Amino acid sequence: MTTPRLLHKVSLITGAAQGIGLATALKFAAEGATVIVCDVQQAGVDSAVAQCRALGATAEGFVMDVTQRTMVDAVIARVVAQFGRIDTLVNNAGITQDARLQKMTLEQFDRVIDVNLRGVFHCAQAVADVMVAQGSGVILNASSVVGIYGNFGQTNYAATKFGVIGFTKTWSRELGPKGVRVNAVAPGFISTPILASMPEKVLQELQAKVPLKRLGKPEEIANVYAFLASDEASYINGAVIEVSGGMSL
Repeated sequence: MTTPRLLHKVSLITGAAQGIGLATALKFAAEGATVIVCDVQQAGVDSAVAQCRALGATAEGFVMDVTQRTMVDAVIARVVAQFGRIDTLVNNAGITQDARLQKMTLEQFDRVIDVNLRGVFHCAQAVADVMVAQGSGVILNASSVVGIYGNFGQTNYAATKFGVIGFTKTWSRELGPKGVRVNAVAPGFISTPILASMPEKVLQELQAKVPLKRLGKPEEIANVYAFLASDEASYINGAVIEVSGGMSL
């Protein structure tokens, strides 16, 4: 029997109540990690924790809004107090509020920047000292193919996902010498609650653009996060891994 690849690694996942975040929490649980579930809704957190525990994992949950730095700091402090370390941070929490440039409101712009960019900064800065002190750690950031190629109607979202790549490249240089690896994953179009609101015709058009002729599954992103968090990826640092079924070809 093979040893689970994330055995006892204390792994904090933001936006872990649904979609890619939930799939990642469950994958990490199955790989032996101690899973720290963070999201904005208590019911979603409780459900995700229960599902992780059902897989035999140690799991704890916290209601946490990544835009609220005092809340982020408090959660990190509680996790360190309880488990003594943080091995992995998956910066998954994110939102969309789409509109064309000429129609986008300042509120739409600011809200997406606040969650998707500032929130990633808050969480990474909050765990960086912990990881540097223990001499090891992995920070994984959720970018997007939109953060590489742009996308119609997503000025705010594209800016944040481009920005996350900038974070990743910079932090990998700063933290790499201290034993902390930083990488990003850039998913393509994945079957998540965010996509569920799109008309069927639009979804079919998206699938047609992908050489594999289908949308991705949340589990297919979670698998990449699990690999990057593991010691198997020990020489991968500063990378942006596109997981899109080849849609950018």
